[in-house]
Amino acid sequence: MELFDTPELAAFRAEARAWLEANVPPLGEEESGVIGLFAEHEDEEAFLAKARHWQARLADAGWAGITWPTEYGGRGLTPVHEIVWRQEAAHFDLPVGVFGIGIGMGGPTIMAWGTEEQKARWLPPMLRGEEIWCQLFSEPAAGSDVAGLRTRAVRDGDEYVVTGQKVWTSGAHYSKWGMLLARTDPNVPKHAGLSYFIIDMRQPGVEVRPLRQMTGGANFNEVFFDEARVPAEHLLGAEGMGWSVALTTLMHERVAIGGYLVGAAGVFDTLRRMFDRVAEERGVHPLVDPVVRDRATDLYIRGQVLRFMTQRIIAKLAKGEIPSAEGAAAKLGLTSLLSRLANLAVDVQGPAGMLGPEDAIDDGRWALAFLGYPGMRIAGGTDQILRNIIGERVLGLPGEPRVDKDVPFSRIPG
Repeated sequence: MELFDTPELAAFRAEARAWLEANVPPLGEEESGVIGLFAEHEDEEAFLAKARHWQARLADAGWAGITWPTEYGGRGLTPVHEIVWRQEAAHFDLPVGVFGIGIGMGGPTIMAWGTEEQKARWLPPMLRGEEIWCQLFSEPAAGSDVAGLRTRAVRDGDEYVVTGQKVWTSGAHYSKWGMLLARTDPNVPKHAGLSYFIIDMRQPGVEVRPLRQMTGGANFNEVFFDEARVPAEHLLGAEGMGWSVALTTLMHERVAIGGYLVGAAGVFDTLRRMFDRVAEERGVHPLVDPVVRDRATDLYIRGQVLRFMTQRIIAKLAKGEIPSAEGAAAKLGLTSLLSRLANLAVDVQGPAGMLGPEDAIDDGRWALAFLGYPGMRIAGGTDQILRNIIGERVLGLPGEPRVDKDVPFSRIPG
């Protein structure tokens, strides 16, 4: 039982742990914690096949869609139960993260806004991992200001014709469906002229281009639409209601912050094990150095602060509230922790810290984290936008000027 568990949550935690221990292989010590956020897979097809296998097993055993209503195949539990499940599952080799965007964000949006036909079509295969989803919101000129997007969707009979570009789309290269926010009316203010669609990512007119990262991987993508077609029945909610529908998706994205924080409390143990391996190789423990000791202590403190931030988010979710500023602060704290962790781990190893997997400690995972953590400062909200949220909603500072908020979008300079 965790410190803040109620008896009900403690029983749920025990049930989850028992099932995981009986059915799923545990992760190695070097694979657990936040360092696992940066894992890459040489054989992506094999990884996806493994992911589908485990997602189907979770669905069959009742561990998929924990917050989904029972009529849609879920367990009808709270976001707090979902976080408890993630805390327990984080210690096991359960590679189902590719389904998180669909199940965690797309599914709840369809349940809130979709027709019965849309729910019947998309929810069952989503829950079982038969179809992977991606989110198509951000654009090259509309990242922080999503409502300023320029991708167009023009009605043509029983279809919409989509033209434009999206960017930073995680998993687009292996997704079947995309949650697309596009502009259907340029003659009204920017928030009012948007519509939300479910688009087939494998049709003609959709081109996915990988964005190669410093790590060598390419999980982010650019997506280009050249007169791609979307049936009118794939419109989610009414035309022009896209911003409201998108807020539902983003609300559930904030709930996922708790999942990102799962490994934060264990960051010091992960680092300590690496220090021990460095000591075995060199005969001198890194913590003999007072500067290293000071930096490691700072990491330990930050990990504990994030642990209590997680509990604060859980407490708010338990009351039926949505963490906004709390989620922003926690995400900002997590990226700061990751940057300090990766830099210290590489510094301690010296030149060997940048060696490849065959020659490096922990198969090069620390170098991968060092090269990958800058991307975490963009994903899920940039550091700058998160600071704006904290400034406005916690500190009560004046909001950013929004001179284009009530102007027809067609009159805003491109």
